[in-house]
Amino acid sequence: MRIDLHTHSTVSDGTLSPAEVIAAAAAAELDVVALTDHDNLAGWSEAAAAARSYGLEFVPGVELSCRWYGVEPSISLHLLGYWVDAGHAGLQAELARVREGREQRAQKMVDLMRADGIDVTWAEVQEYAAGGTVGRPHLAQALIRRGLVSTVSEAFAPSMLGARWRVPKPDIDVFRGLDLIRDAGGVSVFAHPQASSRGRIVPESLIVEMAAHGLDGLEVDHEDHTPEQRARVRALADRLGLVATGSSDFHGANKPTPIGANLTAPDAFAALRAAAHTRAGGFSR
Repeated sequence: MRIDLHTHSTVSDGTLSPAEVIAAAAAAELDVVALTDHDNLAGWSEAAAAARSYGLEFVPGVELSCRWYGVEPSISLHLLGYWVDAGHAGLQAELARVREGREQRAQKMVDLMRADGIDVTWAEVQEYAAGGTVGRPHLAQALIRRGLVSTVSEAFAPSMLGARWRVPKPDIDVFRGLDLIRDAGGVSVFAHPQASSRGRIVPESLIVEMAAHGLDGLEVDHEDHTPEQRARVRALADRLGLVATGSSDFHGANKPTPIGANLTAPDAFAALRAAAHTRAGGFSR
């Protein structure tokens, strides 16, 4: 089985619609695919319908924007939640809060860009977002359109969206995030935990705390992990009894990594699915 448990659509910061993500998964000969848009569950229905048409198993997921406040300055990290109950009031309220904060953050970043002579407008950024959650990749599109950069990655340089025009976004305390996923009947995986290329990473001691607090897995095979980092994360997962996953973190044209670039082993997927099945009472929801 070919299993990819981390993809994004236009509901957050991907460039393909949920149905198009599933079509890409089918073209890549995947058997199982998860849609894990940032802080948003709105793509599930469309993706699930498309998956049925292609004969794929669809895993409903979400990527929570979290933060660890145990150090100063605090550190951003992401939790992947699978098979959560979309009707869980606490989870939905927290996701709505984060999405609203992302909108306000993006508007402030537009103001900073305009103050530096970049004639981007909020209406333009909303057009790039296509009704989904606004993120920095949508601001990057404005820079690409003006020929100031050629890729989203270039736009994330410190002189641009990486620092100069960056505004902090609202996040969820990581332990609150773990509680929300578990309370909603889902399973949790710490996304790209050793991706030092993205910025500061948390110490292993925090991952030990997270495991004690209910974390189910670690994303080992990810494009932002070096071979050495993958080996460290896999060894830590083995030591803590956590499930080791792999995935593409597919974003369409916003990132070069193709869907299916990294995969989750069938036995690891079975372990996650069994845990979620038990918590949700056989997926009766």
